[in-house]
Order: sequence, then structure tokens, then C-alpha cells
Amino acid sequence: MISFVKTPKFISALFSGYIWHFSRQKKELYLTFDDGPEPKITPWVLETLKAFDAKATFFCVGENVKKQPVLFKRIISEGHQIGNHTFNHLNGLKTTVKNYLKSSNDTHNVFLKLNKGILLENNLLFRPPYGKIRPKQAKNLRAKGYKIILWDVLSRDFDTKTSKEDCFNNVIKNTKNGSIIVFHDSLKAFERLEDTLPKILNYFTEKGYSFKVIKDIALPN
Repeated sequence: MISFVKTPKFISALFSGYIWHFSRQKKELYLTFDDGPEPKITPWVLETLKAFDAKATFFCVGENVKKQPVLFKRIISEGHQIGNHTFNHLNGLKTTVKNYLKSSNDTHNVFLKLNKGILLENNLLFRPPYGKIRPKQAKNLRAKGYKIILWDVLSRDFDTKTSKEDCFNNVIKNTKNGSIIVFHDSLKAFERLEDTLPKILNYFTEKGYSFKVIKDIALPN
């Protein structure tokens, strides 16, 4: 759906049923990490967040969670939030509604099994891989209680053509109060993530921002 560094207002207005950002009134930011957990990357992310007393939301691929149950539990135990990113990173525009929902449900079941069946039913979070999802897929997920979380700032750490400097600037030049910022705890993104994440955490911490998990969702203002 979107690959802009800064999500244009007309897109967020057009898809108003999705969450793009939170309150612009508070100096709070929402870091999100897609595609993990990845054993070579996610532990580094967790240690980096801990160094700044920052919390984040991890949109996990079910297949990866199944392979890395201990790491998944660590994310939760350290006070971070989890979200569903389908079982095998499906592009919604290239997937039938039936298969997309099955993939999402399979991920949910893995979450439940590893988290002893305890998930906040009013805090089911879903992010479509690539930001691509069909209206009917979204409708069905919302009917199950999911909030669909997109973003207003894309770091583009996943793009090998993006320099470390551009990755950093993509975030600091476009972030506002309440921004949802996308990073990836993946091997592909790590060269840029490793350089950018500590700088971002330091930059916004010095400006008095706090980094929050996505929970208790209300529409932004």
C-alpha cells in the first residue's frame, strides 16, 4: 500500500480505519520492529532499547516465532508488546482472503501457545507485511478484534539502496509527537539499523521524548 518515508495525509485519510499515528499532544513515540524474531538481530535490539529505557512493539512473523520461542518470550518479559505479521510474511494483494486469514490465525495460535494462552483480547495488533492488504482481509481481521497498525514514518532500513545517513534522516526529519516509526529486526536491515537505532534513541531522548508500546488503543487526535 505505501512505501513513502512520510505517509501522505490523503492516504491516512483514505484508509481511516487503520491506525497511522497516536496523539500529537504528547511527546511520545512508538517504535515498531517488523519481521522477527531473528536470533542474530533481535537480542541486539532488545539490549539497545534497554540501554535507553525504551519500549517498543514487535510485529512478529509466526514462522519465526515458532523457531525462536525463547526469544519471543524474552520480548514479552522485557515489557515490549507483540503484534501479528502473518505466519510467513504474506503480501495481502497476492493472497486470497482465505489463505491470508489462515496465516494470521496460525500466528495468533502460536502466540497463545507460547504466552500460556494469555493475550489482551482488546489489544490484538496486526500489521500487514509490505503495508499491503485487501479491504476484505482487513474487514475480517477487524471483526476478530484486531486493530490494524500502519505508520507515519518509514525508516527504510530494509532498503539496501538507502544509506545509513538517509535512514537516520528519514526518521528525524519526519517524526512528530505520536509517530509510529517502522524498523525491521531482520538480517537485511541490520547494517542500517545498527547504525541508526542508537542515534534515534539518543536524539529523541535528549529532546524529552519517551518510547511507548502500542496498547489501550484510542483514535489519535
